[in-house]
Amino acid sequence: NHVGELWSIMDFLNPNLLGPATEFRRRFAAPIERHKDSEQSRRLRRLIHPFILRRVKTDPDIISDLPEKMEMNVYCNLTREQAGLYQAVTSEMLGSIDGAAGIQRRGLILAAIVKLKQICNHPAQFLGEPGPLPERSGKCDRLREMLEEVVAEGDFALVFTQFREMGQRLQELLTRTLDREILFLHGGTPNHARTQMVERFQARRDETPVFILSLKAGGVGLNLTAANHVFHFDRWWNPAVEQQATDRAYRIGQTRRIQVHKFICVGTLEERIDAMLEAKRDLAENIIGAGEQWLTELSTDKLRSLLTLSEDAVAD
Repeated sequence: NHVGELWSIMDFLNPNLLGPATEFRRRFAAPIERHKDSEQSRRLRRLIHPFILRRVKTDPDIISDLPEKMEMNVYCNLTREQAGLYQAVTSEMLGSIDGAAGIQRRGLILAAIVKLKQICNHPAQFLGEPGPLPERSGKCDRLREMLEEVVAEGDFALVFTQFREMGQRLQELLTRTLDREILFLHGGTPNHARTQMVERFQARRDETPVFILSLKAGGVGLNLTAANHVFHFDRWWNPAVEQQATDRAYRIGQTRRIQVHKFICVGTLEERIDAMLEAKRDLAENIIGAGEQWLTELSTDKLRSLLTLSEDAVAD
């Protein structure tokens, strides 16, 4: 998460390789973390390179037959209904934490973040309503449009969400709009039904072109190479979890180019957290090399700063 942790590891394995901690902070940590000093990043990488062996499956020496993978952010605006709910939750949380401290304060903020993520997905999820679903969520409208194109091209897609209740709503919405059977695998899916769903999707039949999966239940242990599109409808705090989910399609046996679409609501905590995750990724890649996803640790103060809604969140 920060360059100082690298010094601790290296000093344990190779004492004095990187010098005293104070000198390391002055020479490397401060220039790299505060000023994004690329020259010092390269120097540090050269120092530690002989002691680090990293292998990722995209290395040509490991797997030479995997196709290209393209990752892109899909930016969506909130509807006015979503923006109103978002601002109300934010105001309530900020008022509540004034008299709170410690674990209680952190809990209030984290609970608000879950609510805000639900609102970014769809007002019906936050409100616990069955519907109506169309034209109330910028994300849902954009997902529907993109999946219509996927199906029209004869392609196949995985859609990941961390919320089971959102997966159920997406299944209902997409079944109606795409006029196809939409598979949905979640933590409550029996093992035999899980196996049948995977087999049906892998058969690449036109009647089942979209497979919705809850991130925890479907993000590991499945081979879903029939898909050449992966949609992350909502984002997980740990990028490695998202990477594992993407790898259900991007794995040995995949022959087509993979397109990974990560949905982000503009001007919300989703956009700001994505920027923080990218900053952590850049730090890791500058020092150690490409391929590593870093777990981000967000302090209470940083979490609080993520919540304010920007003016560009709602489309005109």
